[in-house]
Amino acid sequence: MTGDPIVPSRLPRPITAGEYDSWFEERCDSIEIVDGLVVAAPSASKRHNRLARLLANALDAAGGTEWNADLDFDVRLQDVPLNNRRPDVVVYRADTLDLTPTRPEHVLLVVEVVSPGSETTDRVVKVAQYATAGIPFYWRVEQAPTGVPLVYTHLLDPAAQAYREGEVFTGTVRATVPFEVEVELRSG
Repeated sequence: MTGDPIVPSRLPRPITAGEYDSWFEERCDSIEIVDGLVVAAPSASKRHNRLARLLANALDAAGGTEWNADLDFDVRLQDVPLNNRRPDVVVYRADTLDLTPTRPEHVLLVVEVVSPGSETTDRVVKVAQYATAGIPFYWRVEQAPTGVPLVYTHLLDPAAQAYREGEVFTGTVRATVPFEVEVELRSG
């Protein structure tokens, strides 16, 4: 562990992409970088993780050989200032599996599962960042008090660098874009 920097929840100054890339993966698991500043991400609930896993599994199967779907890894939105986000689910080109960092041009869809404490970030901040980065699709999963999740889909308008609202699914996702996928989330 010699040379491994200690990562506090906030460093007193912005970090560079090179500094971040020198850190061990374990140090980066529960943080995001926003405008060069380290932001701690609290642990997710079991329900949150289950919803993300159900979606990732269904999207991975639906993506065929061209697209992979995985959970919770960095997407490098920009280098200066450094912005790394860890979407709950990322659908990315299969031929970029071994490329690091994952860049927006590798990504087709990001999914965020909203948790208490992430509402504004997932509903406002990340939406704008993902759109500005050019990621074509954004899905937001709301954990409704009824226990039946709501999935809000969004499609990028590249000219406006903003998302247009798409379909809303209650409990069961039956999407046709970015490809056909069906997944039951009610039991999530």
